[in-house]
Amino acid sequence: MVEHHICSFCGGPLEPGTGKMYVRKDGSIYYFCSQKCQNNYDLGRVPRRVAWTKAGRKALGKE
Repeated sequence: MVEHHICSFCGGPLEPGTGKMYVRKDGSIYYFCSQKCQNNYDLGRVPRRVAWTKAGRKALGKE
């Protein structure tokens, strides 16, 4: 059985064998679908305030 992961920033699904797993020193695990999502996370951006993320679309009332 293949594990399916969701991007920690945008909320999109990751295909098996793609994306990047990031583990912090405290043991928390983050999955990123693209470099765009990882860079936005590193910059400290909140997904609710970015319009193209799933959380951002929900906050704006689009979904």
